[in-house]
Amino acid sequence: MAESDPAEYLRGYAGLLAEVCATGRRLTRAELDERRALGERAAEAGLSLRGLVRLHLAETRVSWPGRTAPDAVEGVLAAVEQAVDAFAEGYERAQRLAVRQEEGARREFIDDLLYGRSDLGRLAERAERFGLVLSRAHAVAVAAGPEAYEDTSPVTRRVETAVNARFGDRRVLLATKNGQLICIAPGDQEEVLTYFAKQAHAVTDGNRVAIGRPQPGAGGVVHSYEEALGTLELADRLDLDEPLVRAADLLVYPVLTRDRQAMADLVLSALGPLRGARGGAEPLLRTLEVYFDTGCVAAEAARRLSLSVRALTYRLERIHQLTGSNPADPPHRYSLQTAVIGARLLGWPAQEI
Repeated sequence: MAESDPAEYLRGYAGLLAEVCATGRRLTRAELDERRALGERAAEAGLSLRGLVRLHLAETRVSWPGRTAPDAVEGVLAAVEQAVDAFAEGYERAQRLAVRQEEGARREFIDDLLYGRSDLGRLAERAERFGLVLSRAHAVAVAAGPEAYEDTSPVTRRVETAVNARFGDRRVLLATKNGQLICIAPGDQEEVLTYFAKQAHAVTDGNRVAIGRPQPGAGGVVHSYEEALGTLELADRLDLDEPLVRAADLLVYPVLTRDRQAMADLVLSALGPLRGARGGAEPLLRTLEVYFDTGCVAAEAARRLSLSVRALTYRLERIHQLTGSNPADPPHRYSLQTAVIGARLLGWPAQEI
């Protein structure tokens, strides 16, 4: 009989019932092991456990020994219980093993994909198994939270369920890496990453999500992932308020810090004199930062800093006195604003540069 025939996995079952009825014995260890082995093979063949249990019960009804003595009925029912339980145990054991193997393969693929390891051709073949077509461009979103997340974490499951419920027909891969939530989606499906960001932000206590730019090929996934990681770090250093940041929107900042020494020289030259102020440089640096963020609108900047407009004006005048640059003067403003951005990127004045 073919292996795919469900009846194959009931082999010997009717004979066991007849022998138990005749002798009153319980099933032996070898017989139970055989039932477990059949259960494992049934799981590997992809058959339904529910359907197989129903077949066992149907076979029990059909093969029930005739003229069963009342005192033998209990023994036959006990044998049915033993046999079905052993079969189900083998089936579940095979399923657990398959799940562990699948999870291991998935984790290995994610590691290879995001670290850029493995042969790219082989990586593209493996990607098909997990729903990605690496010949297309992909973008990666990374969500950080207050704790390290794993694939089995409740937060991960909630985000994955929400995304799959809405975009189940898309080629999207959700995973975790280094305790962060990762979403990989085709580069032309920005709505998927935005929705992932919304869900991740909601379930990680309002933490930030970064999205890398779409990049082509298997190597492009690594590039977009690294961009997203860098954007998260950059947003933290700049103390941005936005819950969602895109690498494409912050490209100017890596350019500013590409020549670190030149940026450090600008910061010290333009802002270094602020260290001579009462209370140090930080209060006046914060004043400049908010003033520039509000488009140099004094009333709004004062409100955000919980100051009066007069107090804010005094601070701006003090900055002018110390640095020689007037924040309200356009030529001076550009240098000061660039220096303020550089100070945040370099961690000055908390760190010496």
